[in-house]
Amino acid sequence: MKLTLIGGGGVRSPLFVMTLLRWQKGLGVQELCLMDVDERKLELMGGLCRELVRRAEDPFRLTLTTDPLSALAGADHVVTTIRPGFEQGRVLDERIALDHGVLGQETTGAGGFSMALRSIPVLLEYARLLKELSPQAWMFNFTNPAGLVTQALRDAGFARTVGICDSGNTAQAAVAKWAGVEPRSIRAQVFGLNHLSWCRHAWQGDEDLLPRAMADERFLQEHQPVFEPALVRHAGMFLNEYLYYYYYADKALEAVRAEKRTRGEEILYLNQRLIAQLEEIRVERDPERALRTFFGYEKRRNATYMQYAHEGHAEIVEQLFDADIPAEAGEGYAGVALSIIKALSSGVEINTALNVPNEGAIPGMVFEDVVEVSCRVDGNGIHPLQMDEIQPAQLGLMRSVKLYETLAVQAVRERSRKLAIDALMAHPLVQSYSRAKPLVEALLAAHKEYVGEWKDK
Repeated sequence: MKLTLIGGGGVRSPLFVMTLLRWQKGLGVQELCLMDVDERKLELMGGLCRELVRRAEDPFRLTLTTDPLSALAGADHVVTTIRPGFEQGRVLDERIALDHGVLGQETTGAGGFSMALRSIPVLLEYARLLKELSPQAWMFNFTNPAGLVTQALRDAGFARTVGICDSGNTAQAAVAKWAGVEPRSIRAQVFGLNHLSWCRHAWQGDEDLLPRAMADERFLQEHQPVFEPALVRHAGMFLNEYLYYYYYADKALEAVRAEKRTRGEEILYLNQRLIAQLEEIRVERDPERALRTFFGYEKRRNATYMQYAHEGHAEIVEQLFDADIPAEAGEGYAGVALSIIKALSSGVEINTALNVPNEGAIPGMVFEDVVEVSCRVDGNGIHPLQMDEIQPAQLGLMRSVKLYETLAVQAVRERSRKLAIDALMAHPLVQSYSRAKPLVEALLAAHKEYVGEWKDK
C-alpha cells in the first residue's frame, strides 16, 4: 500500500508519522510519500519523520518529493492538508476580517471563506491528477475549511473524496475517557456540518452514556471548557468547540480583538521559531535535540489553542522549545484517516464522524449537501447513518451555514464577486451587505496572487 500526504512539509507531519507507526501492523503500508511545494520545510519536517521511522526500525519506506505526479502515481490513499498562502495568508485573513468588524477565525466566517478561495482551486487540481493517475485511490481531505472544500470536490464529481476532522469525534473520545473504556467501544451519534456539529448520543452497547457524563461537573469542566455548563445542558448535547464562535459571537469577537496576537500571528511566530531552530540544530547531526525541540513546539502551540475562550487565561511565558519525546502522540486527524483506511481495506467495521454527502441521513438537509455525520465504514465503503429529526434551533443554523457554503463554492467556481458577496451575506457571523462587499474586495485584493481576477457578476 502506498499512502501519500499532500502537505507533508507541514508541522503536523511528524505526528502523522508517529500515528502511522502505531497503526502500521494492521495496515501494511509499504511507502509513505510526503509531498510539499515548500522544499525547505519538506526537508526539515521530513528529516524528523525519517528519524522517527528509523527509531521504529524502518517498517515502511519514507519518500519525499515536491512533484505531485510522482506523489500521486500508484497511491492507494491520499491525505491532503495544505495551506495555500502559507501562514501569512492566515494572518491576512484574520486581520482583514477583524478590521471589518467580524470574526476572522480560520475555518469560520470570513476567515474560512478566504481560506476556501485559495484552497479549492488547488485541491481540485490535485483531485484531477489523482483521478487520472490512481483512479481507485481515496482522497481524505483535512485542508480547511474541510467541509466546504469537500463540498467543492464532490460537486466537481470526485466521488472518492471524504472530509476528515478530529473535532467531529471529540465527544466519542471524551465519553470514553470519562467511562474508562476504549474510544472504539463508543458509538457516537454526531450530526451537523464541519466545525458546526453536535453529539446527541454516545452508546456503549445498549446504554447511552452521554446523559450521565453531562451530569458530571468534572466532565463538563474537562471536555466542554469553553462553554458554560448551563449552555451545554440547555442544548442537551455535547457541543463541538467551534460552536463557541456562534453561541458567544459578540464575546468571541471581543476576546479575539483583545489578544496581542491573532491565532494566525501566533502560529506564524511559533513556526518561524521552530524552523529557525531546526535549521540551526540539523536533525542529521543531533536528532535527539531536534525531536525535543519539535515536541516543545507542539506543547507550546497546544497550550495557546483557543486560550481567549477560557476565563482568566494567562499569557504563556516565552520559553525555548524543549520537551521530552513522547512514546506516542495524540492521533488527531491522522487517526481518523488511518482508521478509515483500515476499515476499507480489512472490512472490519468502524463508526466515525465524517464529512460526506448527506444522502438522506440528516432530515431537512439536501441529498447532495456535504454534512458532518456519524458513518459506518466497512469493506463496502462509507455509509452515513440515519439521524432522528433535528431540532429547529440546530437545523436552522445548519441550513444558514450550508447556504453560505453552497454560494461560496459557486463563487469560486464562477470567480464571481456577486456570488461571493451573497455567500458572506448568508453567513450568520457576517450577514450585512455593508460588511460583506468590502470584505470580498479586501480579501480578493490581498490574495490576488492565489485567486487571480474575478468578474463582477
